[in-house]
Amino acid sequence: MAAFNFTPSDPSTFILMGIPGLEAAHIWISIPFSMFYIITLLGNFTLLCVVGKEQTLHKPMYLLLCMLALTDIATPTFVVLKALGIFWFNLKGISMAGCLTQMFFLHMVSVIHSATLVTMAFDRYVAICIPLRYTTILTNTRIAKLGLIGLIRAVLFILPLPVLMSQQPFCANRIIPHTQCEYIAVFKMTYGDITVTRIYGLVLMFVIKGFDLKLIALSYGLIITAILRIGSKNAHQKALNTCTTHICVMLTYYTSSIFSNLTYRFGQGIAPHVHIILADLYLLIPPMLNPIIYGIRTKELRDKVGKYICCRR
Repeated sequence: MAAFNFTPSDPSTFILMGIPGLEAAHIWISIPFSMFYIITLLGNFTLLCVVGKEQTLHKPMYLLLCMLALTDIATPTFVVLKALGIFWFNLKGISMAGCLTQMFFLHMVSVIHSATLVTMAFDRYVAICIPLRYTTILTNTRIAKLGLIGLIRAVLFILPLPVLMSQQPFCANRIIPHTQCEYIAVFKMTYGDITVTRIYGLVLMFVIKGFDLKLIALSYGLIITAILRIGSKNAHQKALNTCTTHICVMLTYYTSSIFSNLTYRFGQGIAPHVHIILADLYLLIPPMLNPIIYGIRTKELRDKVGKYICCRR
């Protein structure tokens, strides 16, 4: 692989260095990256195919799972393909437009993902707290509208980021010590008055993540209150089982997301390659685990996947 060197000399091009300090291990690091990506594609495409083919799964809960699966396919795709180009062929160059485009789509999909988790929490709230009105409140059409609102929200919130960044002057040495055009990594290459860009980035993180987490906490607070009022122990267990899967998915996403952001912003004593690996794992691990978690925890989906696999054989 060392024979391939396509690092451009154009000064307007950004250079993605991969994982600085671990260049000798890039080939070995590419192995888990590739495995995570392949498992992610297999799991999420299987989920999409099964839900698409099975009429009995054309319900709000499974449509939300499909929306989650689409974001889980998109997120690692934006990261892994470029990372593997760096690891395997030393394709480190990326234009400013390409860099800002990657940054926009990465963060946009992340916001859509978060909005989907909020909608899923609302779905569980309606299913447990007001089950008799579930079919009238959460129709497939309404779920599609909520998905469209989530997409519009993501575009409106994230679009100013690359626009603001494109107005900033960049250092002459346009080297990004990362595998991707992550916002903070690109932000560190700018100079001049960056107050507006800095404030907008911080506000964006706290408003979106904070607002979504508050809505999810409110939904589950109401769910727990409703569960405690149920007299039957079996009904308790059934209600809890419908929520634990969603809680597991939320924990894998929000925990890794918040931890990665905090270490990047405040973990100055942490080695740079640790920051980069954590940022990549945050974008690779949850999309890989989500279809596995739902496949194991949701009996109806598990049975349909088993039937689909057997038919394919």
